[in-house]
Amino acid sequence: MTSFLMGSTTASEISSQLTRLRHQVGAPAVGMVLTLVVVCDESRQYDAVRAASEASREHPSRILAVIPRERNEATRLDAEIRVGELTTGEVVLLRLYGELRDHADSVLSPLLLPDIPVVVWWPGEAPEAPAKDPVGAFGQRRVTDARSSSDPVAAIRSRADGYTPGDTDLAWTRLTPWRSLLAAAFDRPAGKVLDGHVEAEPGHPSAELLAVWLSDRLGAPIRVTDSEGPGLTAVRLRLGDGEIRVERYDSRTATLTRTGEPDRQVALARRPASDLLAEELRRLDPDEVYESAIRNAAADGS
Repeated sequence: MTSFLMGSTTASEISSQLTRLRHQVGAPAVGMVLTLVVVCDESRQYDAVRAASEASREHPSRILAVIPRERNEATRLDAEIRVGELTTGEVVLLRLYGELRDHADSVLSPLLLPDIPVVVWWPGEAPEAPAKDPVGAFGQRRVTDARSSSDPVAAIRSRADGYTPGDTDLAWTRLTPWRSLLAAAFDRPAGKVLDGHVEAEPGHPSAELLAVWLSDRLGAPIRVTDSEGPGLTAVRLRLGDGEIRVERYDSRTATLTRTGEPDRQVALARRPASDLLAEELRRLDPDEVYESAIRNAAADGS
């Protein structure tokens, strides 16, 4: 890995240094497919940048980490440029002090790669309306994570108020394997679903989304009930002539039970943030199913 520290610098100087590095170590800017902006505080930056770097193996990116620092310090911009750390692209850590914290968009603008998409990710607290945020306005896709909020269920329900096409949340991304497995359970006729429930540890935002998605798809009331966790632990659907259950009590596998059939062990692993982010980077079009889910969650919570 090649790393350069730049104290009290400017966006123009950072851009020039990136150009010099490209010539010196062959950083492949022309091969990058997007700019990934990560907005987080100092306590989250290590894990967030590592996850972004691992995701960029599949999606070569220029990663720009915006890290607001102390407001009461003199206004300045410190930067750290990394090349060759887990990623085929470039990583730039931007630490903003003083009044510059409120003008991250002006710092980012000269550093965005031209003519390629921008994705903005908030691994921690996110703005109520991501597309109206000065940094979020750069993004074709805007990724939040309700699970990082102080009240995750309230956070996922509030996503509908500020929704703009292109928004998504990792609480929804975590459900992809569950949704695929449950859809496959209905490949064969199963009869009408009468009701059901989703079990999860208290305050789990993905459980809220899974319940409203199932209710919408099955036309039946699906409620959320608490379990000891961790995370999502089970989905139970009552049919007119039996039951379909998916139960997961470890981090790798689940048991699929259907009345009248032998139980099946199925893969249902919990995925790291890098895998979740990589999934979201595969699509840059609006996720209409997510939009429907958060609007239904908001309606249920009102």
